[in-house]
Amino acid sequence: MSNLSPNDLKFIDLFAGIGGFRLALESFNLECVYSNEWDIHAQITYKENFGELPDGDITKVDEKNIPKHNILCGGFPCQAFSISGKQRGFEDTRGTLFFDIARIVKYHKPEILFLENVKNFARHDNGKTLNTILKTLDELGYRVFYKVLNASNFGVPTSRERIYIIGFRKDLGINKFEFPITNEKMVKLKDFLEDDALTNQYVINRKDIKISEKDVTPNVFGYYPQKPIRIGTINKGGQGERIYHENGHAITLSAYGGGVASKTGAYLINGKVRKLSPRECANIMGFPPTFKIPVSTSQAYKQFGNSVAVPVLVEIFSKVMDTINTHE
Repeated sequence: MSNLSPNDLKFIDLFAGIGGFRLALESFNLECVYSNEWDIHAQITYKENFGELPDGDITKVDEKNIPKHNILCGGFPCQAFSISGKQRGFEDTRGTLFFDIARIVKYHKPEILFLENVKNFARHDNGKTLNTILKTLDELGYRVFYKVLNASNFGVPTSRERIYIIGFRKDLGINKFEFPITNEKMVKLKDFLEDDALTNQYVINRKDIKISEKDVTPNVFGYYPQKPIRIGTINKGGQGERIYHENGHAITLSAYGGGVASKTGAYLINGKVRKLSPRECANIMGFPPTFKIPVSTSQAYKQFGNSVAVPVLVEIFSKVMDTINTHE
């Protein structure tokens, strides 16, 4: 495995969004040699932070024109396969965006794959989607491991369950990989918030706000529950109409969804009920304070709602590096 020197690893960033994977892997001093993201607003944010404009439509990119790399990263969209169940692996992925990952993998054969998707991906299309992808990666020569992890367990105050997939090229001889469970860092939303003076525009003033007298106290170790703590409602308490405590965690950020507190949820903060600001969304997803947000508030909500929680990726990739070094 001499060709996997930790100091000389290069990666590509597919379905890059605003660069969560890139931030995580660059923290290990790895070099990104190619990025791809079709959304023009996400491209703007990516360029502002990394100094390069990602390629557009991946379906029109010739895999031969992508630079050689050791690691392929991607938070690819979840799509059903029209011919799932036929057990044809690679052929079954045609017509989906995963096919574009597969064709790039087939041509370049990077040593490591690092993929992410929504929690329900494992059950999508009665499990056929995941099975087809696992069969495809096996067919392409990879030993694959996957696990659902929640960002709340990795030092950021947001509940965000996602499935993470790690693939090692079979000739590396790696037959075992253990995902991290937690980094044991206890946090609360309150510590990731901006000053009140910067968030007045996100305050929700309505007569149908109801706050319960729920007891929110720390445990014997001084830590609050590492999950959202619901304490009230707006209107009928439907989607985007639930209120949570600042000493708990935020709900999963969403790129879509309705309600008066859509995208971020509502929180009782310093006696006021409000949404989170874009900067607070960045904070709870593990993006650094220096990360630039050059787009509108609505686009920022969408981008962080679609993003990956950076600290989770860091912990997973740390395990990947440990596995490589141990195997050597």
